[in-house]
Amino acid sequence: MTEHHTTPDESAPTMIKTAADLDAAPPAYSDTSTPLARAIEAELRARERANFSDPLPRPPRTRVMVVANQKGGVGKTTSTVNLAVALAQGGQRVLVVDLDPQGNASTALAVDHRRGTPSSYDMLVDGLSVAEVVQEHPEIPGLYVVPATIDLAGAEIELVSVVARESRLRKALAAYELIGTGAGEERLDYVLIDCPPSLGLLTLNALVAGEEMLIPIQAEYYALEGLGQLIETVEMVKAHLNQDLFISTILITMFDSRTNLASAVADEVREHFKDQVLRTAIPRSVRVSEAPSYGQSVITYDPGSPGALSYLEAAREMAIKGAGA
Repeated sequence: MTEHHTTPDESAPTMIKTAADLDAAPPAYSDTSTPLARAIEAELRARERANFSDPLPRPPRTRVMVVANQKGGVGKTTSTVNLAVALAQGGQRVLVVDLDPQGNASTALAVDHRRGTPSSYDMLVDGLSVAEVVQEHPEIPGLYVVPATIDLAGAEIELVSVVARESRLRKALAAYELIGTGAGEERLDYVLIDCPPSLGLLTLNALVAGEEMLIPIQAEYYALEGLGQLIETVEMVKAHLNQDLFISTILITMFDSRTNLASAVADEVREHFKDQVLRTAIPRSVRVSEAPSYGQSVITYDPGSPGALSYLEAAREMAIKGAGA
């Protein structure tokens, strides 16, 4: 009997070898007709891309982004921390400014924020420079933090009598030599400002200091109710205090692909905000919730988890959009 040997088809397409090839390739899972199918597709693409270490494209200048939502529990601090780590791992130079008196971002990023530590309070109230209060992340190169201490809880009252109280943060960031186009290769690529869950004087300082706004929105009905008030505040700040401010990024968080409600909320947000909404939604994840208790982001705590992969993919989307700005 004659044996038949098969030879490789030389005309067959070669295997994907770069992250750019992945972006150009057809979806690995073509059925996106349901929320679950879309979630699977996003995770598969994120897992494929996680095998590549291509650095993210640097923006032409420092992107100062305010992460705010006056509704608590929407994943605001979690998103700030994990996007910062994802960007830093992608070769970006990132500064996180913690303006939340709870100091949760400082805890998750493993920097000292005990009472008496030079912090965002000293920068806003006492006029210290960013260089005097910034700390470098102990393990992640290119990631820096201005921590928040409990003293920040009284800053709202102390700033009331201060001249130009709403622009204290803007003045501090403008004076920092690593922000802006003139800082050379050492310049910061991103400044992410984590705000408290309120529309008080601390959040107002952030809105005046920033150019872009990143709004995390929980995929639940109540999350949409406060969005109108937040947008009104942004328009007011834009009209009177910071004409450069605009909403550049909407991130859907705590997305549960098993529920019709999550899908309906996500669809409504995408219909209203169009291209401002990132394609990647952050799923509900126990790992994401556990990570801060170990002084880590989910990306370092469990790199292969769906939450970590989603934040990596969201950071890539942000970087690609920003590179063309």
